Amino acid sequence: MADVGYKRVSTVDQTTARQLDGMTFAQVFEDKVSGSTTERPALQEMLRYVREGDTIHVHSIDRLARSLVDLLGLVSDLKARGVNIQFHKENLLFTSEQNANQDLMLSLMGAVAQFERSMIRERQREGIATAKARGAYKGGVKTTNADAIRTHVANGASYRDTAKALGVSLSTVQRTLKG
Repeated sequence: MADVGYKRVSTVDQTTARQLDGMTFAQVFEDKVSGSTTERPALQEMLRYVREGDTIHVHSIDRLARSLVDLLGLVSDLKARGVNIQFHKENLLFTSEQNANQDLMLSLMGAVAQFERSMIRERQREGIATAKARGAYKGGVKTTNADAIRTHVANGASYRDTAKALGVSLSTVQRTLKG
């Protein structure tokens, strides 16, 4: 029975320092990518690592998932495997036991996280539209090209090493190689 930590921030510029601060774990998995998808390297590695009886510790629900469907799926799968999950900010522990109150709280808190993400995106779209109308928004600036990313990875570099070497986010490398 191991205690495992999971930390996530959205960009490589952000830090996970405040998440699960001062706690000790057998293993800590850390992603620096958007929570809008479950296709995150450290999350997938953690899901392969945990075993029945383990407890995953996460700072808050929105660090695990920003989509209610993804959150419910992840927690349901973990519970079915006998893996507990503890969300510290919300002070919620989910176990394999059937518990209607747990299910309700998870759905409510997950819906709030999804709503929050939707509101952030809406404000972002409104801000961009206003800036475009003023002529102040020219769109994102390309920091590197796809060929450089592909070449770097083809030469044996990991996605993380490629992102670091080229000064782009891990999600940029993943997106480029996917397309």
